[in-house]
Amino acid sequence: MRPLMLRLLLCALTGQCLAAGPSEARPNVLLILADDFGYEWVGANGGLSCPTPRLDALAASGMRFERCHVQPLCTPTRLELMTGRSNVRNYRNFGLLPRDEITFGKVFSQAGYHTGICGKWQLGREPDSPQHFGFAQACLWQHTRRPPRYANPGLEYDAKERDFTQGEYGPDLLQHFALDFITSHKGRPWLLYYPMLLTHDPFHPTPDSANWDPKRRGEKGSEPANYPDMVAYLDKQVGQLTDHLQAQGELENTLLMFLGDNGSGRGLCAQTKEGPRFGGKGSTKAQGTHVPLLVHWPAGLAKAGATCRDLISATDIFPTLCEAAAIAAPTALDGVSFLPQLRGQVGHPRPWLYHWYSPRQGSDKTLIQWAMDETHKLYDDGRLYDLRDDPLEQHPLKAEGVAAEKLKAVLLQFAKARPPGLD
Repeated sequence: MRPLMLRLLLCALTGQCLAAGPSEARPNVLLILADDFGYEWVGANGGLSCPTPRLDALAASGMRFERCHVQPLCTPTRLELMTGRSNVRNYRNFGLLPRDEITFGKVFSQAGYHTGICGKWQLGREPDSPQHFGFAQACLWQHTRRPPRYANPGLEYDAKERDFTQGEYGPDLLQHFALDFITSHKGRPWLLYYPMLLTHDPFHPTPDSANWDPKRRGEKGSEPANYPDMVAYLDKQVGQLTDHLQAQGELENTLLMFLGDNGSGRGLCAQTKEGPRFGGKGSTKAQGTHVPLLVHWPAGLAKAGATCRDLISATDIFPTLCEAAAIAAPTALDGVSFLPQLRGQVGHPRPWLYHWYSPRQGSDKTLIQWAMDETHKLYDDGRLYDLRDDPLEQHPLKAEGVAAEKLKAVLLQFAKARPPGLD
């Protein structure tokens, strides 16, 4: 039995995960977070509006998750993803990652991984923030400032600001960083967190678009008609990454996860095998929270092309990565590892999901909480929906019966979870 497999078996039997030794073949980690990218745009999920051959290939050779629900907006999801904890415990305001939080970047760095991040930051303007949270190398947009992101962008390389004016494309520059990071750390365990710029608005042409303008500057002029091209470019970049991993001999032992940070932008409509699906970014309904989750790991998956219907939260990514790498995760996580499901086992599927959502804490104290399981959803104001018959949540039911009582107990469980003085 391979050392890593033996360590994972001991972890499952004892409940204690220890960091692997330096000579063991620990998996690399490539975590890709697409910006404003809903479940319905992936062909493998039934999307028909835009071909996504490389994402579909990941699904065919990996595992596809059908019930991944995250927060309706980017920052809340990013906090849950990076800390493995519900927003009720640590969310202070939009665009802020509290400095006292422990991220997977910090944990993997302390375990001997070479760590990097490239893409959208939006989590605090302190120059040392990426390194403070465990990412030794960083190429970011919206770190110390907010310049344009697509044509002729501004980026920060380890907090050093660089402006590009010769027709460069922001996603390409970040992609170059990602590819170089993989090459430079070949043969050593690495973790790269890649929160992409695509497919967030403004909806601008890409370099592959017929109407691409290399002289374009700024963020104005968003046109939804450009969105399919942005999806196609995202798909192409995912393919470039997998091809590069293959060429470097790193694909077999790289745990690659791809998911969205919230639903697609409002005003977008995707045709699917089940009919049209409208984007609902910012909405607490499925249009705002249901995102694709694809996992590809040839050395670690039990069965290629499998589909999992278990409920998944953004908080679950952190403990899953730790268990896959046999690294001890922090004890105070809300996430549940789904590594057993990747291994073809039943594991410990979530019986419910809980969400605490107040994105603009500093200026808008609107707070919405809800709990959901596979069939029902209950809000803290008493609205109950049967998601089987009413997925768009148009017909609230009386909050009574077995399903309601179960979800009421979940909300009650978190009633006092908010730390004093956090708001």
